[in-house]
Amino acid sequence: MELTLIQKIAVFALPVIFAITLHEAAHGYVARFFGDMTAAAAGRITANPLKHIDPVGTILVPLVILLTSKLLGGGMILFGWAKPVPVNFAGLRRPKQDMLWVAAAGPAVNFAMAVFWALMIQLGHAMGSSFASAPLMMMGAAGVFINIILMSLNLIPLPPLDGGRIAVSLLPVKQAMQFARIEPYGLFILLGLMFTGILGMIMWPLISLFVGVTALVTGLEPAQLIGLIQLVLS
Repeated sequence: MELTLIQKIAVFALPVIFAITLHEAAHGYVARFFGDMTAAAAGRITANPLKHIDPVGTILVPLVILLTSKLLGGGMILFGWAKPVPVNFAGLRRPKQDMLWVAAAGPAVNFAMAVFWALMIQLGHAMGSSFASAPLMMMGAAGVFINIILMSLNLIPLPPLDGGRIAVSLLPVKQAMQFARIEPYGLFILLGLMFTGILGMIMWPLISLFVGVTALVTGLEPAQLIGLIQLVLS
């Protein structure tokens, strides 16, 4: 069964919105825990999507990708972004060390959401022939995939991605300062990796690994999970 464009939008809407917004909120929450109140003062430590939605990155770009993927027969990676949560790393109690936990919070929440959506697949399967079973399982597959995509992308060690900030936190001070200078060019480097196909070569092994781990944690058969993901992407 191949999903129509409207069905794809319905299946991906909630997973995309919450994958992006909770990722950002997690950064602010952990930053507050380690002493930086910037995000809290801005009212950004919330699960309310309206506080995080970027009209272009959260809505327009994913819709365009879904439409383009549908017209071209699938195969495109769905992604998007929210309004970045403001974090003043200098306001952390131990800026260099605590940066690691602030940066890692977003990918960690994405993995937790991937597990949640995988459990929704299990729930849909348990519902048997109920009318809600198939939609719930497909939304679960979309949720697993989009969260794994965001986690894998953000773990790439390239500033300003979360993986880049984790690398800056772990490197010795001199090397960290040199590496951090890449940040103004990070987006251009990322686009270059995307257009040359190198980004896909980096990400797909990570995506496959994390999909397998999610299946293992939730008791799903990996082949079943992969099959459902392929269905919602087709």
